[in-house]
Amino acid sequence: MKNKSLVSINDYSTEEIMQILELAKYFEENTEQNLLAGKVIATLFYEPSTRTRLSFESAVQRLGGSIIGFSDSNSSSVTKGESLKDTIMTVANYSDLIVMRHPLDGSARYASEVSNVPIINAGDGANQHPTQTLLDLYSIKKTQGTLKNLNIFLVGDLKYGRTVHSLLLALMDFNPIFNFISHEKLKMPDEYKLLLDARKIKYYEHKEFTDIISEADIIYMTRTQRERFSDQLEYEKTKDTYVLRNAMLINTKPNMKILHPLPRVNEINIDVDDNNKAYYFTQALNGVYVRQAIITKILGLK
Repeated sequence: MKNKSLVSINDYSTEEIMQILELAKYFEENTEQNLLAGKVIATLFYEPSTRTRLSFESAVQRLGGSIIGFSDSNSSSVTKGESLKDTIMTVANYSDLIVMRHPLDGSARYASEVSNVPIINAGDGANQHPTQTLLDLYSIKKTQGTLKNLNIFLVGDLKYGRTVHSLLLALMDFNPIFNFISHEKLKMPDEYKLLLDARKIKYYEHKEFTDIISEADIIYMTRTQRERFSDQLEYEKTKDTYVLRNAMLINTKPNMKILHPLPRVNEINIDVDDNNKAYYFTQALNGVYVRQAIITKILGLK
């Protein structure tokens, strides 16, 4: 894993994923260290981000490292027409590792091929978001005690939602049952369903889930992503299709937890926040520990 880019969740074996989760547990108990002293981490965010960017920066600073980069491509030479290749090759000269978010699918893989330092994909278009997946797995394992044989409800934007795509791929080795709940225009893409069919993993598609919510171990809510729609009228038609409310949770399992990659818009009512089944803010905190684990593993420091 040393010096190995993380572009797709498939870049890590199940054994390596479990190593990351164990290391994240260690960092949760030992957050402040000096392992990254003398190391420079570049964060290149071509798209807006709050939790991902800040949790990476928190992870690095809590381990004694330094941060360079940009959080808005308008403040970089991209506005002058600089290519992604030139940006990556230049920034690689200044850093030990690059964390990148970019709106184009496949951009992180391309960056990893031209960079002489490891690349961590912090989201590439509607494709993947592997570090979010690892913190999701950590959150699931921490709350359920296992990753195996769980009933996972994925709700909302399953077409453009890179977090649900990566999570589906990561859970395939743990014998899940998936329930996909989405608007007709935002269904899980066929390519992912074909993968599940090939592995004989059970999944069901629904337009509503109030009548089956009692079966869920994890409810993973997502927002409808305005930025992925070329037709804003279609966005308006689909954005408020699913809203989770506290009253809907009365007959859910005691162990059930609600996850969300955040930011939320309307899809989880604020009356859910005080329910002990709401886990999304702690989930975001878990991102610091998981990203500490990923960075130190890639740099060979742990």
